[in-house]
Amino acid sequence: MPSVITQIEKRAVRDSALQAGAREVFLIEQPIAAALGAGLPIREPRGRMIVDIGGGTTEVAVMAASATVECRSVRVAGDRMDEAVVEFIKKHYNLLIGERQAEAIKITLGSACPTGSGPALMEVKGRDLVDGIAKAISVTDDEVREALRDSVLDIVDAVRSCLERTPPELAGDLADTGIVLTGGGALLHGIDRYLGKETHLPVTVARDPLSCVALGAGQLLEQREFLGRVAIPV
Repeated sequence: MPSVITQIEKRAVRDSALQAGAREVFLIEQPIAAALGAGLPIREPRGRMIVDIGGGTTEVAVMAASATVECRSVRVAGDRMDEAVVEFIKKHYNLLIGERQAEAIKITLGSACPTGSGPALMEVKGRDLVDGIAKAISVTDDEVREALRDSVLDIVDAVRSCLERTPPELAGDLADTGIVLTGGGALLHGIDRYLGKETHLPVTVARDPLSCVALGAGQLLEQREFLGRVAIPV
């Protein structure tokens, strides 16, 4: 579950799982599952920060001693980035494209900062909003980066907000342990370098960012005692 969730939402998820046939239901904070899947030793007392950029939300959390100390959840992630690409092309080219093509554009050309490898182009096909016929255009990586700029800045702001509220002793730990990125959004080119530049902290991308939450949840199923300690009370 997202870190910031109401009691009503917790009960709704639990009840849905029970009605679907589950014998037992444990709700786990998404950042904890992501951190475990990324291999972070969250049971240690040292502070660790995880930024999980998923499809619908970005979860930012500082953890220590198996608990979330500070967290932020913002509804800016992969889906919002896709929508931003759709809106940018509609506004600048009067061309309507689908979300699947927008995602392909984001994966191919998307970046948080210039890559230094020269301009890149991609042909995009859609429906012209003026005459309604099919049309093809070429977009550049600079244009896609501009389209994604606000989403990236919102994620950076969430990280900064979380850091500002982190206790000083744990904030000091982060200078060494840094930030680990998980989720599909962690694969956006240059987002680790951009976030590192903005926070002055070391930033790394997990080895398999797309699978971290699932892997972490799987580990908890094998550690029932630990699962009971980190499960969200309902």
